[in-house]
Amino acid sequence: MTTKERYQHIVSYFKENQPDVTTELVYEDPYQLLVAVILSAQCTDKRVNVITVPFFKRFPGVHDLAKASQDEIFELIRSCSYPNNKAKSLLGMAHKLISDFHAEVPDDIDALQTIPGVGRKTANVIASVVFNKPAMAVDTHVFRVSARLGLTKDAKNPLQAEQQLVKHIPEELLSLAHHWLILHGRYVCRARKPMCEACPLTAWCKYYASLTKA
Repeated sequence: MTTKERYQHIVSYFKENQPDVTTELVYEDPYQLLVAVILSAQCTDKRVNVITVPFFKRFPGVHDLAKASQDEIFELIRSCSYPNNKAKSLLGMAHKLISDFHAEVPDDIDALQTIPGVGRKTANVIASVVFNKPAMAVDTHVFRVSARLGLTKDAKNPLQAEQQLVKHIPEELLSLAHHWLILHGRYVCRARKPMCEACPLTAWCKYYASLTKA
């Protein structure tokens, strides 16, 4: 099976079976999604959605957050991973948005990456989900799943995986493909024990083919 054929089959499956997939993070505006994505690093979306309810009640907008102390932010997010670092990033993010972006979340990926707590993955998520830009965010799920399926080859880091995925997936489907791969990795192609017996993609999966040959 060629790489092109593999992509065609897998993308066709997801298009037919998950046409309206989106993020599991709960948000109402770009500011809220940016906060949620910063909090989601090495933390489950379920936990983030619990944390953000009181967080957004206390800090409904970027100006409210900018007036907070780092300790105050920490107390509200202490149940997530790395709360000290994230509290610092969130406060820095608020100040940066006010000083450089008129208190608005920018839609440019390079501009987003100048904000504290925002790396390329987070920038791609914001650009894709909020602004409908053709961006492919590669987190640990996407990196793992794309390699197992055979959609990427010898990618050493998320950027290399992103470049390969963008090359083969139609531009208009990139934002959907990000969620397809994340959810597949979260619920089926798990890190420690992939659920191959329940996976609908085994006919085109490079990892599964290696298991059947063994």
